[in-house]
Amino acid sequence: MDWIASAAFGLEGLVKRDLVRLGAQQVTVMNTGGVRFSGDVQAGFMANMWLRTADRVMLLIGEFEARSFEELYQGIRALPWQDYLPKDAAFPVRAQCARSQLMSPSDCQKITKKAIVDHLMDAYHVIHLPETGATFQLDVSIHQDRVTVAMDSSGAALSRRGYRTWNGEAPMRETLAAAVALSSPWRPSMAMHDPCCGTGTLLIESAFIALDRAPGLKRDFAMEGWPFVEKQDIARIRSEAEQRFAAGPERLMRITGSDIDPEAIELCKRHIVQAGLGGRIDLAVKDVRDLQLPRDAGMILTNPPYGARMGDRHVSQAVARQLGELMRRSPDWQLAAITADRSFEKAFGRRASKRRRLYNGRLECELMIFENHR
Repeated sequence: MDWIASAAFGLEGLVKRDLVRLGAQQVTVMNTGGVRFSGDVQAGFMANMWLRTADRVMLLIGEFEARSFEELYQGIRALPWQDYLPKDAAFPVRAQCARSQLMSPSDCQKITKKAIVDHLMDAYHVIHLPETGATFQLDVSIHQDRVTVAMDSSGAALSRRGYRTWNGEAPMRETLAAAVALSSPWRPSMAMHDPCCGTGTLLIESAFIALDRAPGLKRDFAMEGWPFVEKQDIARIRSEAEQRFAAGPERLMRITGSDIDPEAIELCKRHIVQAGLGGRIDLAVKDVRDLQLPRDAGMILTNPPYGARMGDRHVSQAVARQLGELMRRSPDWQLAAITADRSFEKAFGRRASKRRRLYNGRLECELMIFENHR
């Protein structure tokens, strides 16, 4: 089977690295975004369970060229739909078009639906499809006249880990938080502190990495309802992930957080408990100006407020100055901050040693890394 792991722009390299570690075959970054790989059903489920920075995992059904609605119809109808969809399947269709002769997503959606219905009625020798059974979400993407047809194996986006049920101001998506941790110099053996922790997404995703905890461990995936997926394989993979996390308490983890807002800290505590990390991450209500970090070397990893996101440029620059002061009084610590504020370095008081472009939704940001000089 061929699969596509979709990801936000700039995260494809992290997704590819994780897929290679999972043992996926023929892993390649696609020029249309995302990462393509090969593997059996178990490989698809492993990808859903373990990919930290991907948005969805799609099972590739077919690819072909189409420059007219007739070519689209014939190409869709020729695919082996009876291999995937039972007679009572519900199969909603999503469509997107870019730089192609066919540029109407709604028309492409309708034609795709009709072509599948016609195929299945012939295959099952019926004149009506009830669509009362399990749901199989289908995606049709047309880019430069190349049609890609896939089935969504994830269901809810992979960023929905299941632990964040309360949101503070400007919440950070879980996949982006994992990308920040993985792209920074921080490693699980190091101490880490987030001085602007908010509701805790960056702390929790870092702890998942440190404890080898699968990000999808406590949620379900759409492919678990597919008729050709063996339940015992799913149960085995989930049990193995549980066992890997169960070994986590034996590992030393030094992840802490603080925030000036007591309400944010209260929400952070709730999220930590829901993530199964109760008692593992120390929190404090504290202004960055009053923060004193341990003398041992560590990593300040944070998503500070920035004007473009929060609507208050002065707050953004004030926090940047405070973070610069924090690093100067913590000479053995490094700092990595994701920000959309172009004046961050000026307020911080230093130029970043390294930087990487990331996106918070559609907002272009930079992950700025400041190394210590000792």
